[in-house]
Amino acid sequence: MRKTLYYGLSLLFCGMLLSNATPVMAADAEVGVPMEETSQQGKRSVTGQVLDDKGYPLPGATVLIKGRPNGAITDADGKFALEVSDRDVLEVSYLGFIDQDVEVKGKSNIVVNMQPLAEMEEIVVTGFVEQKKESIVASIETISPKDLRVPSSNLTTALAGRVAGLISYQRSGEPGKDNAEFFIRGVTTFGYAQSPMILLDGFEVSANELAQVDPDNIENFSIMKDATAAALYGSKGANGVISVTTKMGREGKLAISFRHESRFSMPTMLPETVDGVTYMKLYNEALYNDNPLSPPRYSSDKIAGTIAGVNSMIYPNINWYDAMFENFTYNSHYAINASGGGKVARYYMALAWDRDTGILKDNDLNNFRNNIDINRYNILAKINVNLTRTTRFDINLNSIFQDYNGPLHEATTIFNSVMGGNPVEFPMVWQPDEEHQFVRHVLFGRDSDNAMANPYAEMVRGFRDGFASNIITQATLEQDLNFVTQGLLFRAKASIGAEASNMTSRSYSPYYYTLGEYDSVNDVYTLVNIQEGSEALGAPSNANTTHYRSYYELGLHYNRTFADAHDVTAQFIYTMDEDRNTSGSTIEESLPFRNQGLRGRATYGYKGRYMIEASLTYNGSEKFHKSHRWGLFPAVAVGYMISNEKFWQDGGINRVIPKLKFKYSWGRVGNDNIGADRFLFLSHIGHGGPGYVFGQNFNNGYGGFTIGRDANNDIQWEISEKQNIGLEMNIANMIDFQVEYFHEYRSHIYMKRENLPPSMGLTADVYGNLGEVESGGIDGSIDIKKGWSNGLFVQGRFNFTYAGAEIRVAPEPNYSYPWRSRVGHPVNQTWGYFAERLFIDQSDIDNSPSQNWGVLRPGDIKYKDINDDGVITEDDMVPMGYPTSPEINYGVGLSIGYKGFDISAFAQGQDLVSFYIDRAGVSPFIGRRNTLSIVAEDHWSVDNPVSETFWPRLSTTTNENNIQQSSWWLRNGRIFRLKTLEVGYTFPEKWLKKTKAIQSARIYFSSSNLFKIDDFEEWDIEMGSNGLGYPLQRVFSVGVHMTF
Repeated sequence: MRKTLYYGLSLLFCGMLLSNATPVMAADAEVGVPMEETSQQGKRSVTGQVLDDKGYPLPGATVLIKGRPNGAITDADGKFALEVSDRDVLEVSYLGFIDQDVEVKGKSNIVVNMQPLAEMEEIVVTGFVEQKKESIVASIETISPKDLRVPSSNLTTALAGRVAGLISYQRSGEPGKDNAEFFIRGVTTFGYAQSPMILLDGFEVSANELAQVDPDNIENFSIMKDATAAALYGSKGANGVISVTTKMGREGKLAISFRHESRFSMPTMLPETVDGVTYMKLYNEALYNDNPLSPPRYSSDKIAGTIAGVNSMIYPNINWYDAMFENFTYNSHYAINASGGGKVARYYMALAWDRDTGILKDNDLNNFRNNIDINRYNILAKINVNLTRTTRFDINLNSIFQDYNGPLHEATTIFNSVMGGNPVEFPMVWQPDEEHQFVRHVLFGRDSDNAMANPYAEMVRGFRDGFASNIITQATLEQDLNFVTQGLLFRAKASIGAEASNMTSRSYSPYYYTLGEYDSVNDVYTLVNIQEGSEALGAPSNANTTHYRSYYELGLHYNRTFADAHDVTAQFIYTMDEDRNTSGSTIEESLPFRNQGLRGRATYGYKGRYMIEASLTYNGSEKFHKSHRWGLFPAVAVGYMISNEKFWQDGGINRVIPKLKFKYSWGRVGNDNIGADRFLFLSHIGHGGPGYVFGQNFNNGYGGFTIGRDANNDIQWEISEKQNIGLEMNIANMIDFQVEYFHEYRSHIYMKRENLPPSMGLTADVYGNLGEVESGGIDGSIDIKKGWSNGLFVQGRFNFTYAGAEIRVAPEPNYSYPWRSRVGHPVNQTWGYFAERLFIDQSDIDNSPSQNWGVLRPGDIKYKDINDDGVITEDDMVPMGYPTSPEINYGVGLSIGYKGFDISAFAQGQDLVSFYIDRAGVSPFIGRRNTLSIVAEDHWSVDNPVSETFWPRLSTTTNENNIQQSSWWLRNGRIFRLKTLEVGYTFPEKWLKKTKAIQSARIYFSSSNLFKIDDFEEWDIEMGSNGLGYPLQRVFSVGVHMTF
């Protein structure tokens, strides 16, 4: 397709030149042949080649000698030859590319790499308007849509490391629940809302809706990081804004694009659990640790029988994971879109189908499936109509429909129960004994105490089946008002979103059996039913939700250039939106959320050198009392493109640094999403419960009405004041570099007042806009692009973000020790006890400070007495490790192409982040659950009485002393991951011409989450503190993309 376009454009360009008899060439000039010289004095021959930014030849490019009508047109390989002198300068031009001047200066062969005009004219969506990238002084990053095409049906999983300033990580791999969490420039508040606002074609959507967008439909993906970019969003822009714009129809003949991917998905890493024999030995050891006089639960005969594998019913040794999960699953993606139109109407239509399945094994016990099976259908239809020469009407329909089939419980819950499944207490399903040969139900195994769950029975006992729809309809009317004044435009927009879902659950109660008697001589056993069940599915249970949103916008937009030097734009916009949850369970939840505001913005630029932008937003929210209902949010930014100065151009500096821009911005942005409660200016009055309690032990109560929340008329917006200073630079038309320093002060954070004494007698906690956080950091990126005449091209990218945030003000209790205060520490800093080592013996325990979490024994964790008062209490908890969200994030990518072949890789990493192992969640033997292999391999025991191990003394009960949050369980969360790898081949155009239909075709193999480097080996570190949930997925994909 690329060569067809080049040849077509060159022929068109040549035809235009010939038909107009332009003076730069003679009418009989031949392509690739130099035009006639007017003088041959001091001349010599020079050859060259003109290439695009990817290294492909540009046939039909014009190469002129500056100041004279002499030149040449490149041939089919982009080559030319000319007679020149050393003082000559070549002017190279090609339709759709930026003109370049090249000095000869003794060169005999010249290679010119042209940059697409689109880069200079790149449009970025910035706060209700579209703006040329070169004129932007705000902090806005864009992600190329092609970088979002990863082998996943969830768009949010592609964001990590892709752009400077965006922090992202994924905690679960369960289909439909695998959204990544993401933040812009870190977590800068300890308030209720920390995530950015998300816009889809100007309509606010949730992270779930963003996850379901098909990357092939994305035209522009922008991330607004500073106040100037986000201030127009007033009450919702404090945490930054992500804006996604979908494609529109273009004038031209019908163009069709088709993509198919077949994906194979498997866990990146699985926690390892022990086998039955190891489990029994360790359980007996744990019993002995608890009480040396206790008899072992598992006899030597039981262990020997299990080793020998005598009878799997009597001596089960179950690997629950292998029994219930597949090694991999197959998923697929199909997408097709069509666009085209004429001068009056244009259209863009797209349809995508994604099927995602889980790794749960289907069973033959039931007539229903319990594995996850999600079918999602994306439909996008956009029509743009010119009603008159000055009036345009756009209608957009963006619909998502999803069918869901899955287990009765979430797959993460099932996976957790599988990791803890006891391998030896009972079989998954009993083979019937003589008495139960003809029963119609399944004989599920269970322990005689009926206290332990059978993971398999829980998985197959039912299913959920549901349907969800999400339809967003948008209509936009634009009226050109040039008849009033040149450059004036009126725009009206209306958007309506409707979500509905229905989930039906059906289940039966399993029949559970345990062993009655066993005749080892004849190998015959009898079963005892310990829980009656049902042989048929019960009545369906339905859960329905509905959700409606509406958004209205009216605006005047002004854009005009005076005297080819003064660029002036202005906008004045009114907005109103409503969010209504008709499935609310309380009156407050059922009342609609409403927000309205006035927004003004103006920009001025002089000859692309000096730029200034100012905005003012007046926003109202129903959440606050009328005295604080409205907020005013100003922002201002300035920019200086020094590379557009005359001295820069005339001095030749532009040949080395063609672009250098400085920018600064300041502004205030608000956040009205400060808590789950609404209408904070109203009191909550309740009745029932103990009422008011009295007495020394508060055991005397008097019923009546109580205050659950006191009214507070002074509650208001959370305010973010942001500053940003940045530099953008291009070196030799090959390297793009940008770096920004940012600072933010967040105030009026809604939080509980912890410094009120109980003697005040208040029945309800007191909240207010009391907290303050200061944050800042640096982010930047380097992009390198280089192409060669032989068709080789290389592209590289590196981005880096450091973002830290510290609490400056918080109404805390009057702590006796300064290390207990959160003030001066990062927002997501954690506190814990400092674990010195494990107790050696009873004498060590007796001579150490008191630890009052049960009876201590050798092998338990010994904590440091920080305040030296002889007892371990909360006053000994100190800040430790890094915050739980990474302060350093980076990404690095490399792409190489040669004659149709291409390979690209992208990796991302995180650092300065810590997490605690969920010690309660992974504790072995609680409720006789299984244990991780690392516990078996590295724990304290009588035979291994070392003071530092992965796990302290084993126990069959919850050891409160050992599961306290402490440095013993603290881990470094840094990670470097090869996120994606793709290899592709684009078929030559001459092959495709024979089909007379296919314009381009590419096949590719891609993969994600191939490998990682970190300091943790138990589970995928990105899952955080507990890796016993549904694992993150490694995906291999084979795809084809064709255009017609």
